[in-house]
Amino acid sequence: MSTRTTARQYWVAIRAMLIFTLVLGVGYTAVITAVGQLAFSAKANGSLIEVDGESVGSSLIGQGYTDEEGAALPEWFQSRPSAAGDGYDGGASSGSNYGPENADLVAAIEDRESAIVELEGVSPESIPADALTASASGLDPHISPEYARLQVERVADARGLTADEVGALVEEHVQGPDVGFLGAPTVNVLELNIALAELEG
Repeated sequence: MSTRTTARQYWVAIRAMLIFTLVLGVGYTAVITAVGQLAFSAKANGSLIEVDGESVGSSLIGQGYTDEEGAALPEWFQSRPSAAGDGYDGGASSGSNYGPENADLVAAIEDRESAIVELEGVSPESIPADALTASASGLDPHISPEYARLQVERVADARGLTADEVGALVEEHVQGPDVGFLGAPTVNVLELNIALAELEG
């Protein structure tokens, strides 16, 4: 093969690489970014929630409502447990990956159960599963309506509100299954707590 033929083949390959880099690397990325910003700007920018012009979190990522020692703050609805890093760590999204008979998982569930029994003043049998187990991502922003309702009395008492007021707020924030039939009803904890703060003024 002559040097001229080889050089021509290299030039064809280089041009193809440059064209595909522009089309797929730059053009495609620009189009998808534009579509995301125009059609789904809130989701594309992290679904951030602002209160009085200040970002307080994302509706897609859970967060804790505890003091510096990790104890639940009674005036707030509590999120689902998290196994991501030190809890709700977006850089370490993960479940515990423990099997159902793992001693550490069993101990963690028993500890959570005891804490909820003491905090809420309920029997262990009334505690829903999502209050005791972390999600696969460790960042789930939702809890079940059952877990939210379980917390109503404690939150109302801590804030000097009636259980009816707080209970009605929970029901307003119950979201149905996706597309009407996928999954189970949920409550977004951050959105509920923001509405709770607004209710109290």
